[in-house]
Amino acid sequence: MDRSLTHRFRSSFFTSPLTHLQNRHTPLTTGPVPAFQGRRTHSLTTMAAKKIGGVGQELNLIASQKLDYAAARRRVRSAFMEVQQNLDHLLFKRAPDGIRTKEWIERNSKGLEVFFRSWMPESGVRIKGAVFFCHGYGDTCTFFFEGIAKHIAASGYGVYAIDQTGFGLSEGLHGYIHSFDELADNVIEQYEKIKGRPELRGLPCFIFGQSMGGAITLKVHFRDPHGWDGLILVAPMCKISEDVLPPAAVLKAMTFLSKVFPTAKLAPQIDLAELAFREPSKKEMAVYNVICYNDRMRLRTAVELLNATRDIEMNVEKVSAPLLIIHGAADKVTDPMVSRFLYEKASSKDKTLKLYEDGYHCILEGEPDDRILTVLNDIIAWLDARCLDK
Repeated sequence: MDRSLTHRFRSSFFTSPLTHLQNRHTPLTTGPVPAFQGRRTHSLTTMAAKKIGGVGQELNLIASQKLDYAAARRRVRSAFMEVQQNLDHLLFKRAPDGIRTKEWIERNSKGLEVFFRSWMPESGVRIKGAVFFCHGYGDTCTFFFEGIAKHIAASGYGVYAIDQTGFGLSEGLHGYIHSFDELADNVIEQYEKIKGRPELRGLPCFIFGQSMGGAITLKVHFRDPHGWDGLILVAPMCKISEDVLPPAAVLKAMTFLSKVFPTAKLAPQIDLAELAFREPSKKEMAVYNVICYNDRMRLRTAVELLNATRDIEMNVEKVSAPLLIIHGAADKVTDPMVSRFLYEKASSKDKTLKLYEDGYHCILEGEPDDRILTVLNDIIAWLDARCLDK
């Protein structure tokens, strides 16, 4: 494994979120957007750190709320929806028309509210299969994914997504992962309910994970190896080189402290937009991802992510479902060589690895338009090849 690549992965994992810099979209309103006049500023983060160009002072104040809890994140998302939908990005400007969208909230077995979204082909179009999405660290299933989902839905697929607990519009302390296994269990629980719907009966079902969502997807597959007709992994987080791990004593201390101070935050984060987006104009849109978690990584979260990658590395031979792995060859956040490792070790008889020259981490959001369309079309073509004869 290239040491320079693993060094990049190390810096992003241990000093900042392994984020997939996306966001949200359509409305789930929870009451009127607050005007904030006369409010005490202790409930706001530092304005300088959150200044968003192109919007007024009121929206900047709304964006600068503390987002520890879902109610605040839902208010902020509601306030920024119109701004986001008018961004000058391919995924918004050229999103197909006629897609039927829906969003809702349900409580999971742990009592937490989970936010759901769906995108269905326009009325009268035969559904070929269903795609279930797992977003990346710090992220949400809305914003950029809105355009991705609409493109897939326009090709005849039902697309479903949830915000992981602690992220986006689902309940839970923002940016906090108490148990990575619980994330996987929640995905299984929520998506099993959807797979049982009459409109999906007998159809192929695929699970699609980006970055940390790729790790969730793999953990779901290990727990339910026959539950999916295929896995789509985009820039997956699935292995950390021994060369870049902290010393054993440091890891032991981190593990201990994560039990005592689980929500405490680690070293200052770096801005991953520079590393994740190849096109400068698209990188500038990352600031509109106003409900992403972009603060310092919480201690328990870091330990859970590290343990998850170790577990995945030890079990890659158990990957047996049809497999599509997509990665930018110049990704500086997650290592494309790790995707090659996964491809070579997986026991799947049907497996495909696509490495895109010069591509960065946000291969579906931050690349030139022709590259984004190529990747989307590659995903759809892979799905079609496994659905059209079903």
